[in-house]
Amino acid sequence: MNFSAVSLSDQTLLGRALRLPLKLIPPDAPMPVLQGALRGKRWIAGSGNHGCWLGSYEHHTQQTFASIIRPGHTVYDLGANVGFYSLLASTLVGPTGKVFSFEPVPRNLRYLRRHLALNRVTNCTIWEVAVGRTESTGQFNLGHNHVSGHLTGASDDNTFSVRIVALDQLFDSGHLPPPDVIKCDIEGGEYDALAGAVKILTMHRPTIVLATHGPEVHEQCCDLLTTHRYRMTQLEYYGADRQLLATPT
Repeated sequence: MNFSAVSLSDQTLLGRALRLPLKLIPPDAPMPVLQGALRGKRWIAGSGNHGCWLGSYEHHTQQTFASIIRPGHTVYDLGANVGFYSLLASTLVGPTGKVFSFEPVPRNLRYLRRHLALNRVTNCTIWEVAVGRTESTGQFNLGHNHVSGHLTGASDDNTFSVRIVALDQLFDSGHLPPPDVIKCDIEGGEYDALAGAVKILTMHRPTIVLATHGPEVHEQCCDLLTTHRYRMTQLEYYGADRQLLATPT
């Protein structure tokens, strides 16, 4: 049941009524996840969307992500945020699998580490970096909330310096094993991340769960993936933002 979408929308009277009890939960409280593949895992209530511990966060995308991961898989989580998909992947790949979580924002990293520690996760490695086309340093804008941070060319009071890595370079240097699945949601930087992973896409053919932010980057990503013989299926659509499943053909 997708509590966090229509039924909990703050744009409806029912949604506002259902949300009232959630405001009584202390933000630092560890809550048991109520449904889905993470049922019974522990989640900090105030770390993000309440749908994470309700088990309904990005309901369709979450189900698709879970359906493509197998025990022993290696998963890259680009834009791990506070760790929902990293925790989900670590559960699904099991003790023989590996998860690599890429996240540059200090606030998100604190919650990511807490979620991994709360659930005694030992198969997940955190990279405190942004992902792009090539190894460099850049400015990262924190955005207006914890899910909207992104690389930027400008520098101001809402930015900080960050290391940028390219997946192909990390792979070539032996820092990463080849992935079976890549999840990518990095607030407009998706094309650069994919462009920096062309060798991986060509040689190892991972399945990709991709969020694109805006029509231009969406078209760029689709063109790149089509060129490298991927088929796209739309999962969810939020205004100009889309979530796709890209499968190798």
